Amino acid sequence: MTLAAELRRLRELDWGELDIKEAGSWPVSLQWLCCLLVLVLTFSGLYWYLGASKAEELRGARQEEARLLRDFRGKAAQVANLSGLREQVEALDARLEGLVAMLPSGPEIPSLIDDISEAALDNQLSIDAIRLQPPVEQEFYVGRPFDIRVRGDYHRLGSFISAVADLPRVVTLHDFELAPTGDGELALSMLARTYSYRSSTATVEQQGEP
Repeated sequence: MTLAAELRRLRELDWGELDIKEAGSWPVSLQWLCCLLVLVLTFSGLYWYLGASKAEELRGARQEEARLLRDFRGKAAQVANLSGLREQVEALDARLEGLVAMLPSGPEIPSLIDDISEAALDNQLSIDAIRLQPPVEQEFYVGRPFDIRVRGDYHRLGSFISAVADLPRVVTLHDFELAPTGDGELALSMLARTYSYRSSTATVEQQGEP
């Protein structure tokens, strides 16, 4: 049977009267098309059932491979710069040790107050009060504020502030108040703060307390 004849039979076919039970009498071309359709649906179903999950696993494996490759490149770069990083860490550790050495420990606070008192007396100031306040604890350090109230002339007060700022231990000055006393002098009131470093061991121990 020629192709033209098969095409003519397909055009003349009444699709509404087709019965699957009489598939053997359908035109050969229609039978082949149905077989081809069944094969396509079968292979599509097998692919979806067997291959889709594998394809998803493959995509996940490729993404994981790309992530591991990025991690490897980053770690390889770190290893290449390891010696330089070690030198930077050593320099930072040395700098930290120098800064920590400038912070007074708890037992050194009284001697620091004595140094401030001596600076006031050296500048011929009258000391009204140098009173230590309760410590303020932070994660890595303890702030130790204290009030300072002294009296004297303007230039001597300025020299006193400069002397306190030049102490070998770290002292920061805050909340300045300057007022005349009525006898030709000025009264200086300010808040000074020094700091004590808290070692990582002490911090861990405190965090472990209930």
